[in-house]
Formats: sequence, structure tokens, C-alpha cells
Amino acid sequence: MNRIQKILDRALAADGGILRLEPAWVARDFLPPGRRLGLPDDQYQLGPRGGICERWLASTTRADNRIGVPDEGLSFLALDSGKRVTLKQAVESAGDLLLGKEYADRYGCLGRLAKIFDYGDRLPLHIHQMQRHAGLVGRKSKEEAYYFPEDVPMGPHPETFFGVHPYIAEQKRYDILLPHLTDWRDESILRHSRAYLQMPNDGFHVPAGVLHAPGSALTIELQEDSDVFAMLQAKVGDRPIDRDLLFKDVRKEDREKLGERALLDMIDWEVNGDPYFYENRHTPPVPLPAQNPKIAEEFWIFYNTRLFSGKKLVVHPGGVHTGTERGVYSVLVWRGEGTFGGLGVEGWNPALDELLVVHSRACVPLEIRNTGSIDLVIFKFFGPDINPDAPVLKKR
Repeated sequence: MNRIQKILDRALAADGGILRLEPAWVARDFLPPGRRLGLPDDQYQLGPRGGICERWLASTTRADNRIGVPDEGLSFLALDSGKRVTLKQAVESAGDLLLGKEYADRYGCLGRLAKIFDYGDRLPLHIHQMQRHAGLVGRKSKEEAYYFPEDVPMGPHPETFFGVHPYIAEQKRYDILLPHLTDWRDESILRHSRAYLQMPNDGFHVPAGVLHAPGSALTIELQEDSDVFAMLQAKVGDRPIDRDLLFKDVRKEDREKLGERALLDMIDWEVNGDPYFYENRHTPPVPLPAQNPKIAEEFWIFYNTRLFSGKKLVVHPGGVHTGTERGVYSVLVWRGEGTFGGLGVEGWNPALDELLVVHSRACVPLEIRNTGSIDLVIFKFFGPDINPDAPVLKKR
């Protein structure tokens, strides 16, 4: 038995099949932070690295930043022994133990990345490459989904741009975007897209290859485990975006041969030009059958794909909820306090708000108790194919 598996055996035995995780803070240098992640105000700015704009959850994915630090983006296990073990090392060393043998054999990893992102402005219009393009630079595609939590300031620009006006795709006028990429001087590329208001307790599903400029609402995101992207917007307000981010995940030979046109080939024009984009990608919470809604309520908040799924659980004050799941999942405790499988948890306390429930523990009844005076709000994040019963929107 290897060293890491021995450490995991001890940790899992002590905490009943549940692992505590340390917060993984991620800096970005292209926009200022929104300062809503609960850090002391003087800890957001990190000089040349930019500012803390994201927190990655149960992450086995390294952040791909121009200026970074070792293991940025990776989650570490919170171990009483003080030993330093990343969740990535744990999965690689003892995948059967954490993921279950069938899941480990099929995927070999958690297969998803959850995060909180928190920017002080709307993000630039960008895409995450589809697999056929991401694979050319040794990366994975990045399909993603958003949920906008309640009771958090929405920021100065709570609207998200998605896709392009349908006529652009219908008439194959793809080159209409090209001057914005070659000139690289302003944010007028947004005139070719549509904006949708971000609303609390609401969300969207965003396939890879879709143009999008997420608004300033603090966002819970679930996605494929990748940090691949290409920025297509030269400025946000008066803040310039580094043009190198346009070609961050484009092969050198494609850039030399095609220039900016290489990016047009990476856009899924059919989905971007869908005249029913909102109806086909808007994902408000969907209630699950409740044991007793006066005690607890549960909702699908990430769905419409087999690549990942997620739930929101609300346990009311004094309530006890017992449930089972189909496989390994991670947890973010968003609000309130209580116990989760016997472990003390508390929202907005980074030492007590993040967990990983291993496969064997997830599949047997687990008790969640609210010991506080407000709702205990918990988000659960699942990888591919764990929840085949998650809703799928009927396409128009």
C-alpha cells in the first residue's frame, strides 16, 4: 500500500468516508476581483498575478495562468497530521477508494470542476474550445454551467452575453466577427451577441464552443475539468485585455496559417445562432421529490448534460435530512451551520465548508442536520453520468 493510500485510509476511517478539503484560491490578471469571496480585503490583490477572483472546489485541475504559483487551482486535503496531499494525488493513488472501482476504471478522475467566480466587472466575450480543438494543444474541452446564488450583491453589470444573433449563423456571416479580432481595440464585438439578465436563484448551461461574456453576479460554476479558453474581446470598459489570450490555446501552426480566422473555426455556430438559445439553455432550479418540505428541500441546479450535474439542498432550522447518492460527490456549504455525516460544517468558514464524499459513503444513508437558526444551504457537485436522471430540457 502506498504512502498516500495509507494517509487516506486513516483520514477516511476517522471521518466516516468523508474528506475535508482546504480552499483553493485562484488569481486572474485580466479583470479586478469582485471581493465577495469572504477573504480579508487586503488579501485579494497579489501584485503581478492579479487578484483572487475564483475559488476552485474539490479541484484536480491546475489553473493555467500567465503568472502562477505551484499547484495553483489544486485542492489539498485538510489532514490533522499536517501532511500536504492534493486531491489530484489522492485520486491518482487511490482512485478505487475515492471514486469506486467502476467509475475509476471508466474515467480515472473526478471528471468535473466546481468553482465560485467573483469578478468586479463582466468577463470578456470568450469561448472554451470543443474537444476536437482543445485536443490539438493537449487539453480537454470545457462545457460549463452557472448558478447565481441568492443574497449576494449582483455587481455593476449583472447580464451575460451568449452566442450571436441568429442571422449570423443562418446566413453564415461568420467573418462579421473577424475585424474585432484583427483590430483588437474595443468591446464592440458585443453588438453581435445577445444579453440576458442574471437573476438570483437562476442559471444557464453553456456547451463548449459557445461565445459568452458572463456578467458580474457572483457565480457558482460546474464544468468539465479544464482551464482552456480564448478571449475574443479587446477591452472591458476602459480595461484592455491582453491579445495573447486570444491565442492562448491555439496551435502555433494554426495561428501562423490562419491568423485570427483560426478562432472562427472553433465556434459552434449552430448552437451560438440558436434562436431559442434561452429556452434551450436556461436552467432554473428543478425541485426533487421532497421527503418533507417543511424539513428539507432539494433542487437540481446543474443539468441538461451528462457531463456533470449538481443539486442544492436546503435544510430548515432544526431539520434533519437523510439521503443517498449514486456516487462520489463534493460539497460546498453555502449558508448556515450543522453536521454533515457527523462532521461539523459552517457556511462562509473556509475551514468547515468544503467536503468530498467518497463513493462507498455516498451510496448509503447520510444524515445532514441543521443546528443553526437559519437555513442550511448546501451545494452538491457530481461528475459525468453519475445522475442519468438529471433533467434534460426539451429542445425547441
